Amino acid sequence: MQLESNGFFHLAYCTNIHPGNGWDEVLENLQMYAPPLKKRLAPEQSFALGLRLSALESEQLLENGRLEAFKNFLADENLYVCLINGFVFGSFHKTVVKESVFAPDWQTHERVEYTLRLVEILRQLLPEHLDGGISTLPLSYKSWVKADDNTVWEKITENIVRVVEALIKVRQTHNRLIHLDIEPEPDGLVETSAELASFYQNWLLPVGGKMLADRLRTTTVKARQLLLDHVQVCLDTCHFAVEYEDFRAALERFERLGIRIGRVQISSALKVELPDEAHRRTELAAQLEAFAESCYLHQVVEQRHDGTRRQYSDLAKALPMIHEKYAEQWRVHFHVPLFVERYAAFGSTQADIRRVFELLVEKRFTRHLEIETYTWDVLPPDLKLDLVESICREHNWVREELSKLNYA
Repeated sequence: MQLESNGFFHLAYCTNIHPGNGWDEVLENLQMYAPPLKKRLAPEQSFALGLRLSALESEQLLENGRLEAFKNFLADENLYVCLINGFVFGSFHKTVVKESVFAPDWQTHERVEYTLRLVEILRQLLPEHLDGGISTLPLSYKSWVKADDNTVWEKITENIVRVVEALIKVRQTHNRLIHLDIEPEPDGLVETSAELASFYQNWLLPVGGKMLADRLRTTTVKARQLLLDHVQVCLDTCHFAVEYEDFRAALERFERLGIRIGRVQISSALKVELPDEAHRRTELAAQLEAFAESCYLHQVVEQRHDGTRRQYSDLAKALPMIHEKYAEQWRVHFHVPLFVERYAAFGSTQADIRRVFELLVEKRFTRHLEIETYTWDVLPPDLKLDLVESICREHNWVREELSKLNYA
């Protein structure tokens, strides 16, 4: 939905909050939830969806006239899709996901083919005069790749260039600008703004630029600009906050290289202040057990008294270390509702979202905002409101916070 009279900012909610396996279940969820949400949140205008599709669902949607039927559903309900979530290849709910969320990675043919299907779907769904984005994983899982293995980095770059070729053809043939939005995440191969910038600087622009120039028979300068147009960043506020990123510094780092932000995924992480007293840390550990569930990875970044940091690949692995005396704060990759500033003894990274909003209004570095709280299904009962009510509260919170900044 448009957030201003001039229509610059568009706010969507990511449909990965709904459990579903296969296109029929995805469509059933959309039919059940999207119309009542639109009625409550955008009765007088179109309502935006950030469409999450697995590889299986992308195949099914392109078969037997399903995409045309879906387009008719969107038109009938005054809904639109300008964002697709293409991070997770397989099932995302009611199963153990953990590190398999990063597979298959950008070394593989399967990842390329899946993403190309998403390009074709978004090409047909994207409204005129609006760019669109497909989010994707941070290239791979860091522990799967040796940092100095140039063969892997070259293969990843080559595969992204293959997708960019398709995106360029879509723009030339159909006048639709679609970008691939790389999403840094803790323990991803590129997990911070600095690591993503390094990938652009060392691989995508010099190596990928040469590859693309050869394929298109154009200059390297032109090829690099095309890469910057079509490979952008999915800035997830939860992920960046867990990594203790300085958002202004991150944006400036990207700006220096000409890297654009394709979307901001608005999400909030758990923030846990660790007291000095051992018995209070024991109490905190007991309360955190409710968040150490078995479906998703919940990476932890620990801030220490001396300014250094330590990472844990999952909350369940961090909890036995909670009595480490040098630790003063944990940030946990667990998407909690945006409107929750504190929960029991825990805080959230809500303040980081407000900082991003200030920068958005100041710099207008992207027009696409997407609410993503996919963990609703595994939230502790005290945090789990009715699903429609929770989505509405998140939408309203975003709009209220932006309105305080006079963004219109």
